[in-house]
Amino acid sequence: MLHAVYFKKSNLGEWCISYMNKYVNSETFELESKKNQPAFIPAADGQPYAMFVGFVFNMLRFGKPVKDSANTNIFEHAGRVFAIAENHLPYEINIDSLETLRPYNINGDWEQPFTSHPKKVCSSGELVIMGINPQKPHYLVGVISSDGQRLLHKVDLGFEEAKFIHDIGVTTKYNIIMDYPLRFGISRTLQQKPIFDNDMNGKSRIGVMPRFGDAESIRWFDVENHCSYHLFNCFEDENEVIVRGCRTLGSVIPGPPHNVDNLNWYKRVFSPQDKNSEGFDPSLDGILFSRPYEWRLNLESGITCEGYITNEDVAMDFPVINENFTGIRNKYGYTQVVDSIATSKTGLFKYKMIAKLHFEEPDKENKKFISVEYHTLQDRQFCSGVKFIPKKNGRDEDDGWVITYVHDEGTNISQVYIIDAKRFSDEPTAKITLPQRVPYGFHGNFFYK
Repeated sequence: MLHAVYFKKSNLGEWCISYMNKYVNSETFELESKKNQPAFIPAADGQPYAMFVGFVFNMLRFGKPVKDSANTNIFEHAGRVFAIAENHLPYEINIDSLETLRPYNINGDWEQPFTSHPKKVCSSGELVIMGINPQKPHYLVGVISSDGQRLLHKVDLGFEEAKFIHDIGVTTKYNIIMDYPLRFGISRTLQQKPIFDNDMNGKSRIGVMPRFGDAESIRWFDVENHCSYHLFNCFEDENEVIVRGCRTLGSVIPGPPHNVDNLNWYKRVFSPQDKNSEGFDPSLDGILFSRPYEWRLNLESGITCEGYITNEDVAMDFPVINENFTGIRNKYGYTQVVDSIATSKTGLFKYKMIAKLHFEEPDKENKKFISVEYHTLQDRQFCSGVKFIPKKNGRDEDDGWVITYVHDEGTNISQVYIIDAKRFSDEPTAKITLPQRVPYGFHGNFFYK
């Protein structure tokens, strides 16, 4: 379901604010609507053979193994808006009515899955996409024209196995390819393996690829093994490419193994790593404690310098920036701050604060880390869908607002917070109470019209 808040100014200068929600009318939503009940068998985790049977039933009944959920992100390109989850094509949405229009396949040239995090190149307006697939080709990169009508480039990166890669980066000249050992595929269930399997002892690498290059043109850099879903930004700095993201050691997908105590598993994976604690297990403890991280890839020497850029006390994820700085050096980033205790009780990510990261300003107490400001929510309040919106005539990178949905579990009231990014720790500029609960979700966006 999409949740939208509209801001419209009258001729008298008065603001009219309205709220709307609507399901994305995907192909699988239509199939279930005709039956007037959920009809797809969930098959994300559990016993491998049981999952395989679920996939087979779904294929026999609907021709698809899983739903087209379209619940991960919503993005804009060439004035059009799309809802997306990465196992299928995006669905174009009428942003005024939230009506679903049609799947977006770039005039028939892209029939593969489509990343939830496409990146727009600031200088050209082109959109860089990728698609991951359990069948070959396992990883494709595409470049869409600035008008959204043409696929300018499409290339198979030649991956030998399916990897569940969630994000892609861009700089002025390059595409940045993340590669880590989170394997996936339905056929794995026949070997009594889980559909998703993160190899904690595997190898990770980052590829620097010319915008219209091919598999042979990629410069690969080996990095410390990880399983990181989200990037802040990537940019070129003389002979280096800088990649910043939120790094985790393990994968939140598919969740606890089917034969473990879930509550104990949640408590251990979401808590900060304490290598001195009794019974510490590096394959379990703190593997989902996400922190901002920087990789510096030297194109001349081939050497990688990498490390965390914030302290080990606070977990952060869902990074955003001023998108006018996508692919170029930027000073600021924004994240949702994880409430590790509340999250560990249920396994549902809960975010208790928002952070503003000052990438070029060192922390006053520990110079090896960067400075971070926090916007703190009240007790039992949690946020989701954080987005930075630049002012149309803003002069500085942080001239704008941070907007988020906030839910109060004590009062069961949902609100939209509008926070002045330059006075980040102050009270919000506005709090807009919504007529109903907005569930915790994934990514949010904002569009000027």
